[in-house]
Amino acid sequence: MTRPLDLDGLAARVNPPDRAWADAAQARQVTLIKPPGSLGRLEELAAWVASAQGRCPPADFTRARVVIFAGDHGIAAAGVSAYPPEVTAQLLAAVRDGGAAVNVLAELAGATVRVVDLAVDAETPADESTHKVRRGSGRIDREVALTQALTEQAVLAGITIADEEVDAGADLLIAGDIGIGNTTPAAVLVAALADEEPVHVIGRGSGIDDAAWMRKIAAIRDALRRARPVLEDPLALLSASAGADLAAMTGFLVQAAVRRTPVLLDGLVPAAAAMVAREIAPQAVSWWLAGHRSPEPAHRIALDRLSLTPVVDLDLHLGEGTGALLALPVLRAAIRTLADMATFTEAGITNPHA
Repeated sequence: MTRPLDLDGLAARVNPPDRAWADAAQARQVTLIKPPGSLGRLEELAAWVASAQGRCPPADFTRARVVIFAGDHGIAAAGVSAYPPEVTAQLLAAVRDGGAAVNVLAELAGATVRVVDLAVDAETPADESTHKVRRGSGRIDREVALTQALTEQAVLAGITIADEEVDAGADLLIAGDIGIGNTTPAAVLVAALADEEPVHVIGRGSGIDDAAWMRKIAAIRDALRRARPVLEDPLALLSASAGADLAAMTGFLVQAAVRRTPVLLDGLVPAAAAMVAREIAPQAVSWWLAGHRSPEPAHRIALDRLSLTPVVDLDLHLGEGTGALLALPVLRAAIRTLADMATFTEAGITNPHA
């Protein structure tokens, strides 16, 4: 039997990281053999990790884990993407074979990759489809993405996935995505929650032409008619506009905060899920870090609304977790400099700032 979903109870279990450890990290920076603030944002990132881990100096991550939330979207039939819907399953096969960008960058960054099929419109291996909710989703310009019951099932799946990863030892989670057409529901969520018009939230995504861009604007406009009346109800909003992958990612982000596990967000799709997750549990945002910022206008709007500053900004718009993976070595550098640099006392150097 599926357990009931209690969003208020879930939110009540989220507590922010311990600020005292961030203060300790900042105090240690002053003792290191460098001018104060000379390592720039690395010092801020090190303090964030120290706060999340509850220790100073913080430890390097031993099991950084990318979780790719995969799903197809009915809105792809409206011609809003440069690629046909069947490409979703083909991309998953590439990840499975180790040849996708996420595989290359995960190996470089010292992370591992897991794919979870929530709503791919194809058969996938059993280990990927354990939490599958349905094949595809409703076409959100004409109907809801999911029923209320399936939305709850998807959010609960995301909570379970977070628990599985933390219980297996993950000490840093990266939320990634694969799904043709998924930036359209993501843009709807951002436009609805940020009160923006369709033309302000979409870019060229996977490389769409002018005709597809105009179709995407129309699709978002029509979907917003269903989304805006339910803004005060996160589950109803996910039901109207998201899809099982985005709904599961929302539950995943909140539960990661419940489990006191830091998360690196990737691109637009995780950022949109994060906006909904913050509506459920406002304090959860303190456990998330923006890995990068893509050229998509909706992504920039989402990060502004979440008050998250990206670690890198390299004009990426691939998804999969790739931008967050490029941020991971920077995060590791922040940890190592705080933990391993000599202090003025250890080096026998007079500290002019003491």
